[in-house]
Amino acid sequence: MYKYDQIDQKIVNERVDQYQSQLNRYLNKELSDEEFRPLRLQNGLYIQRHAPMLRVAIPYGLLSSNQLYKLADIADKYDRGYGHFSTRQNIQFNWPKLEETPNILRELAEVEMHAIQTSGNCIRNITTDQFAGVTDDEIIDPRHIAEIIRQWSTFHPEFALLPRKFKIAITGSTKDRALVQCHDIGLEFFTNTNNKMTIKVWVGGGLGRTPIIGSVIKNELEWEHILTYCEAILRVYNLYGRRDNMYKARIKILVKSLGIDAFKKLVDDEWKYIKNGPNTINTEELSRIKKYFSEPDYKKNIKNNLKDYKSNKAFNQWLSRSTNTHKKKGYRAVTFSLKETGCAPGDASSTQMRAVSNLSDQYSFGEIRVSHEQNLILADVQEDKLYELWVKAKEYHLVTPNIGLLTDIICCPGGDFCSLANAKSIPIAQSIQDLFNDMDYLHDIGDLNLNISGCMNACGHHHVGHIGILGVDKDGSEWYQVTLGGNQGNFASIGKVIGPSFSAEQMPLIIKKIIEVYLNNRQEEEIFIDCVSRIGLEPFKNYIYTDSEVSK
Repeated sequence: MYKYDQIDQKIVNERVDQYQSQLNRYLNKELSDEEFRPLRLQNGLYIQRHAPMLRVAIPYGLLSSNQLYKLADIADKYDRGYGHFSTRQNIQFNWPKLEETPNILRELAEVEMHAIQTSGNCIRNITTDQFAGVTDDEIIDPRHIAEIIRQWSTFHPEFALLPRKFKIAITGSTKDRALVQCHDIGLEFFTNTNNKMTIKVWVGGGLGRTPIIGSVIKNELEWEHILTYCEAILRVYNLYGRRDNMYKARIKILVKSLGIDAFKKLVDDEWKYIKNGPNTINTEELSRIKKYFSEPDYKKNIKNNLKDYKSNKAFNQWLSRSTNTHKKKGYRAVTFSLKETGCAPGDASSTQMRAVSNLSDQYSFGEIRVSHEQNLILADVQEDKLYELWVKAKEYHLVTPNIGLLTDIICCPGGDFCSLANAKSIPIAQSIQDLFNDMDYLHDIGDLNLNISGCMNACGHHHVGHIGILGVDKDGSEWYQVTLGGNQGNFASIGKVIGPSFSAEQMPLIIKKIIEVYLNNRQEEEIFIDCVSRIGLEPFKNYIYTDSEVSK
C-alpha cells in the first residue's frame, strides 16, 4: 500500500485550498457557470440529474482500511449513507451539497485521498489488476510503475487540456484482468528472453459511441522508457486529436483515421527527442517508489482446514466463486460481492464499508482492492481463516457467491442519476437478478458476464459483456439494445447487436431466452462465450424474435 510523502500531502492540501477559493468565487457570482465548469471538473465534481456527483480517485484500485472507513464517514455525513464503486476503480457520491464539497475534499486529504483528475479532458485514474501483487499468474507487479505514472501524470501541464479524456490501464499477469486492450493506452508487463521487465504497449482502444479494440504500437518497450513513450503518444494526440467534435475526439478515432503504422511513425518521430530525457526511469527511482509500499508480513505453515467444512454447501459455493489462488501458500484473495439481489450493482452502504474496513484489519493486513467489476477484495486472507471471515461477512450481505456469474452484473448508475443517460440501468439489473435468484441454477449456467450501460458512453462496458445491454431512447421512451459475444481479457472482442431493441418489461424474458438457447446448445463443459462463438447469433435471434411475447 503506497504511503504519501510530504510532497504528495502538500499538493493535495493546497489543491483543496485552491478549490475552496474557486467555489467561493462561484457562489458569490464572481464566476459564471461556464467559467466554473472546468474548475469543478478538475476536482471530480459533475452536475448530474438531481444533484452534484463527486468522483473520488482510488489509484490502481488500492485502499487502506483507514481510507475506506473515511469514505463511510463521508457517505453518512455528506451523502445518503452509501457510495457507488465504478468501473474505473473510483467511488462516486451521488448526493453531496455543492457548498460542502470542499469539506469532503479536506477530509479526503486527511487520509491521503483526493478527487483530482477524475473528470475533465486529462489523464484519468490509472487502473490495474485487482489481484496485482498477489496472484499466482503474475509476471511483474505493476503497482510500482502505476504509481510512477500517477505521479508523472498528475498536474502535468502539457496534458491538462487534451482533446478528450484519457485512460491508462496496466497489467502484469498472464491473464488480463485490467481490460488493457480497451483503453487509450494499455500496458502489458512481461519479462523478455533476457529476463528483463518489458512492456507491450496497446493504443487507441476504447468503448463508448465507437467501440474499438486497441492496436499494438510497441511489442517490446524497455521499462525505463515508459514515461517518455507515453509522453510521445500523448503529444501526438494533443497535436492531431480533433477538438471540433467531442464524439470524434478520443485517441481511438485518431489512430483509426491515420492507421496504426502512420500513427506509430508520428510517435517515434516525437519520441526520439525525449527518449533519454529527464523522464527516463532508472532502477534507483523504481527502488525509491517501492519503499513507499508496505509489504505484508506473511505467515508460513498455515494449516489448510477447508476440508472441515466440505459439507457446508453455501460456504463451498462461496469458496469456489469468491476466492482466488494466491502467490503465497496458505493464502487466498477474497472478493466481496456488491451484487446481492435487490441492490444496485456497485453500491456499498456505509455500514458495509465500515465492515469491510474492519474485516481487512482483522484478516488482510488492512488493505482493500476495488475491481473494475465493481466489487471489493481482501487480497491476503489465510486459508484457515476463510470460514470465520465468511461467517462475519455474511452478516453484512457481502458473500453472495455470484462472482463471474450472470448476476455479477456490471452496471452504470444510468438514468436514475446520470443526466447523459437515455435509460435506467439499475432497475434492469435488479429485474434480471430477481429472475435468476436460484444460486444452483446460476452455478449450472456457469461463467457469464452481463454488462449494462444507460447510454452510448458505455460506463457499464456493455460492448465487452458476453451479454451487453444498452439503454436507448426510442420516441421519448426507454428501450434496450442487446449485444452478444463481447469479451474482455486476453481475447477482448466487441459484442454484436442481435436485432431491434426491447422494452424494460421484456428484458428479463429476453435474458431468460438467451440462456435457454445456450443451455440447449452447449457442449460438455462449454462456457457461454465459447458457445456463442461456435454457433453464432442466428440461433439466439431465431428463438427470441419468433416468440409472440417478444413481438407484441
